[in-house]
Amino acid sequence: MEIHLPSVPMMEILSYLDAYSLLQAAQVNKNWNELASSDVLWRKLCQKRWLYCYMFTLPLHGLETWKQFFFNKTWQEHAKTRAKPEDFTYKEFPMEFEFRAHPWYISRHGLTRNGQGKSAVCMTSMNRISTWDIHEGAMTWESPKQPSYIVWMTTLPEMHIAVTVDMQSTIKLWDCHNKEVLASKTGLSFSCKLLQSEFTKDGPIVLVGDACGNLYIFRIPDLHLISKVNVFPYSIDELYFSPQKKWVFLMGHRLHDLIKVFYMSSLLRPSEFSAPVSTVLEVPLIRKVFWTPRREDRITLISTVLPQNITKFDTFDMKLEGIGNKVTIQGYLTASFSLAEREGKPDYFGVSDKDVIVCSTGSSLLLFDINGLRLQTFQYCPEEIWRLWVDPVHVIVTCNAGSLDIYAWEKRSLLLRKCYRLRNRNYQQMSGYIIKTLCDDMSIISVMTNSPKPCCLIAYTLNVCS
Repeated sequence: MEIHLPSVPMMEILSYLDAYSLLQAAQVNKNWNELASSDVLWRKLCQKRWLYCYMFTLPLHGLETWKQFFFNKTWQEHAKTRAKPEDFTYKEFPMEFEFRAHPWYISRHGLTRNGQGKSAVCMTSMNRISTWDIHEGAMTWESPKQPSYIVWMTTLPEMHIAVTVDMQSTIKLWDCHNKEVLASKTGLSFSCKLLQSEFTKDGPIVLVGDACGNLYIFRIPDLHLISKVNVFPYSIDELYFSPQKKWVFLMGHRLHDLIKVFYMSSLLRPSEFSAPVSTVLEVPLIRKVFWTPRREDRITLISTVLPQNITKFDTFDMKLEGIGNKVTIQGYLTASFSLAEREGKPDYFGVSDKDVIVCSTGSSLLLFDINGLRLQTFQYCPEEIWRLWVDPVHVIVTCNAGSLDIYAWEKRSLLLRKCYRLRNRNYQQMSGYIIKTLCDDMSIISVMTNSPKPCCLIAYTLNVCS
């Protein structure tokens, strides 16, 4: 005999399940299938995985349900793991000397099943910004010439928006379709040292750090100042958001590393807090910082221990705690290990959503769990690893010849499997080195410098993958 629980408590129970468990629950009977397919549940899963889902409605994407969106987006994310080298189009963009900043993605429509996906990047010259279609290798938009040189740029691909700061410390917001700026803001006390745009549950924002350690947070699209806080006595040099933007890690390099972790709600809603809520993590000589993907409160800090010059990995869990009427942050050390001297000194790092630390040491790719257990090794000798991209689906290794090795995470283990290699077709004519690697659902971009041209952008674009 079937037992029918009331819909309200059933929905509450189902709201704690992940996508796989929801699909299993849908197999129980017709009533469970209807509840487990609810848009309310699937929208919550989409918002948890892709924060920008808070900002749009499904008709804009031509989809009928959030469940469909979830599986279409997941299909896109795994497209490169199903592909073959011949599924990619190879393009080179000889970048003129006047381009000052590295490219940023301006569009992330993603690969569609009918091959209509599109990736575009935004680049800056001395006093203009422009967008480029990666697949066609053609400019699609250019801003008017600006009166002052552009020194900083960031983008918000989900909104097709770019943000720039010029030498006069003027912030400008562009929608990269129109010639005129969406908004403009002056009034920074000191020169800009950091610029980043992000989606949050409170809406899209721009963060600006200046030379005196002040952090400004502006609202998109009107650049209204939400809050300003003095973080350090010196400039803020690095900024890292947790996956759901609950936390922001800030670091300054001056004499000794200055480190703070802020609770973002206290910066975005200052009227609800007596002061910004933050804490300090006591880890000296930090080299790199990674929030664990799809796990909101876990952060791994990679540092150097002197005088032995040993690389150390410390993993913390951040907790919000209340003491009376006061809210505080505590960082609890969850795991720690040091890399043995025989392993070499790592150059590049990454962390997966399964708590696997990936690092490269010259000609080796090494995988460890957060307690230091060696899981896997890939040898590259005589080649060298020049760049490393790590996300919840892929690991992409850039070699000194400009070739890319695509790895995928095994579904039921902590290990990687190698998928294929994308070769740089003109590496024999190039004598440069890779300075940046970017990746979205349907393209991989490498920026090479010191080649025959001052700078060269190499793009591999995925066509159609079944």
